[in-house]
Amino acid sequence: MSERAFVPLLLALAAMLVGCSAAPAREAATPRRAPNIVLVFADDLGYGELGCYGQRKIATPNIDRLAREGARFTQFYSAAPVCAPSRSALLTGQHLGHTPIRDNSEVQPEGQGPLPAATRTIAHDLKAAGYATACIGKWGLGFVGSSGDPNAMGFDLFYGYNCQRQAHNFYPTHLWHNTERVALQGNDPKSRAETAYAPDFMLAEAKSFIEMNASKPFFLMYASPLPHLALQPTPADLKPYDLKFDETPYVGGKGYLPHLTPRAAYAAMISRLDAEVGAIRAALEKAGVADDTIIIVTSDNGPTHDVGGVDTVFFDSTAGLRGRKGSVWEGGIRVPCVVWWPQHIAAGATIDDPAWTVDLRATFGALADAPTPPSDGRDLAGLLLDGDQLPTRALYWPFPGYGGQEAVREGDWKIVRTGLRQRKTAAADLEGWQLFDLARDPNETTDLSAAHPEIVARLAGIASNSYEPSARFPLR
Repeated sequence: MSERAFVPLLLALAAMLVGCSAAPAREAATPRRAPNIVLVFADDLGYGELGCYGQRKIATPNIDRLAREGARFTQFYSAAPVCAPSRSALLTGQHLGHTPIRDNSEVQPEGQGPLPAATRTIAHDLKAAGYATACIGKWGLGFVGSSGDPNAMGFDLFYGYNCQRQAHNFYPTHLWHNTERVALQGNDPKSRAETAYAPDFMLAEAKSFIEMNASKPFFLMYASPLPHLALQPTPADLKPYDLKFDETPYVGGKGYLPHLTPRAAYAAMISRLDAEVGAIRAALEKAGVADDTIIIVTSDNGPTHDVGGVDTVFFDSTAGLRGRKGSVWEGGIRVPCVVWWPQHIAAGATIDDPAWTVDLRATFGALADAPTPPSDGRDLAGLLLDGDQLPTRALYWPFPGYGGQEAVREGDWKIVRTGLRQRKTAAADLEGWQLFDLARDPNETTDLSAAHPEIVARLAGIASNSYEPSARFPLR
């Protein structure tokens, strides 16, 4: 072959090699699909009520499996110790010193005081990033048609109980589909006719939402009313617990429904919640999007007091932590949190960093590359995906309910004071604070305030500087 003929051949071979080497680079540049986000927000689920948190009497195999295959927080908190403000803080990413709804407030005939029209939520953020958004379950942040209606708060779909008071009955006369009142035939609270079980309908709606939106990113907030009272498991859910515990029939009263086997009933309701988590995972797998979905299971606050037939002492519902729902003690605000995302979150991870539901707005925004304004929360994506440690920070709970309470946690130190309305304590006053070292005393048994007045003063200063007064929900 002549030299003149050989040169074009070399040039042609070089062009072929360049073309071959370029193809993988184009493939690697393909952007990752934004994950679907499923947030299971249980109602009154205690820190110790899941098997993966030490529970031995109640079966929760589906959530336990998520924990084995994903991450489990050991020091995760709700933003409030009761329903409505916990939801407000989660959705807005603002703690109780800033978020609009800071306590429960009733509106007759059906609903709660609404979020203001200017409020922006997680759902607004994700919707702006192209997500389909749904809230299925319990709302409690504004009656139908109000400024706090879920459709006005960024959710394309709402299905369930608009009013948290209505959610105290699992056989209601109706649920809501956006602004449409959907009658549940065969239910009559007065005669105790119980035919249509509300959780069945809400779970079916969640599965339908997943199927219909499998081709694009979606955000599903599954705000289950379980295991909140009343004690109303289905016969099928109750059957595994027949004759399992010593029982004293609960006769009812004070607005609560009676039950012959209250311990079995309560266990059955938590196992029912677990089964729903399993059904949601199965729906994701059926739709072919499980690997593209992050699931978070947590609770709006700690377990209820021993009312309505519930026996949290028997079940060790707080795993020994002090306090119950309505309290800023650990038992009222420390909650389970399990996070699962295949091939992204290390299996069996245990996360000891203190975190809370206020962080979820920033975290979801980061995962979805959604426009998210500054908030009181931190982005947990690095912690979840790469094991990055969170810097020490302060968490703050100014709760106006149950007599007025405040708590601040920074590192292992936590200060608490209660009875603010009775004492008329000034914000900057150091009176009434108790101090606890949660590393050595997670059950808050020993007050160390006298030994460390400088720590009390510093944390009390954080409380004073972090609180914006609310005429609607005064702390004192």
